[in-house]
Amino acid sequence: MKKAAENVEIAVLGGVGFNSYRDFESMEVQTPYGEVTAYLTTIKGKKIAVIPRHAGNNHIPPHRINYRANIWGVHSLGAKHVISTNSVGSMRGHPVGSFVVLDDFIDFTRNRPSTFYDDTTVHVDVSEPYCPDIRMALRGALEKNGFSYTEGVYACTEGPRFETRAEIRMMSQFADVVGMTGVPEVILAKELSLCYASLAIVTNQACGMTTQKLTADEVTGVVGKSQEAIFEIIADTIENIQGIRNCRCRFAKEGACL
Repeated sequence: MKKAAENVEIAVLGGVGFNSYRDFESMEVQTPYGEVTAYLTTIKGKKIAVIPRHAGNNHIPPHRINYRANIWGVHSLGAKHVISTNSVGSMRGHPVGSFVVLDDFIDFTRNRPSTFYDDTTVHVDVSEPYCPDIRMALRGALEKNGFSYTEGVYACTEGPRFETRAEIRMMSQFADVVGMTGVPEVILAKELSLCYASLAIVTNQACGMTTQKLTADEVTGVVGKSQEAIFEIIADTIENIQGIRNCRCRFAKEGACL
């Protein structure tokens, strides 16, 4: 296992069932919040680090993921662009296996550390939480490969349980899809002025949208079947991302500190 520093251009944060990193070279990244294992490779001529959220001796549940360590690890590796993949339930009838490029979020989490600034006050700007440049690159990759997608609002819940029918009825008034891993990841990326965007994979209809019971096996099964498609989309998105940042992400902390 490699331990030396590495100048990475783009990081990919993989969700449940995302196994495309398994043959990559691994390295340990030390952060103030704990150790992170990153998997290094080159895609489309660019240095890439994949950090799987749930990897470990046992599957790490969403409410126990060390989000601060993961995002700090991305920053430590030198990456300025982050592509996130998230498994979601649809509250709008999106077909299972389709994709959603997220454009905003609502936070229903409760117990997760959601800032790097516990001892100082930083009101980071999240008026544009997902980088428009990466979102454009994602849309281009999806269209190039002929995949169905929409754009929408993501509701993040605490987990690890699935949501109730009443919760879904409430959240469906404001959001399009629901998941458990997108927050505080997106907020932490903003606090480090990173460019961050998410590709959501619809793995199921949310609770109450059908009469079927929700199962974790359903989620992993859909993502497993979509591995090749996800890799193609991510690879083409990486190719589409420009090295020069013209978006406002790099200014997220300007005027935020008290």
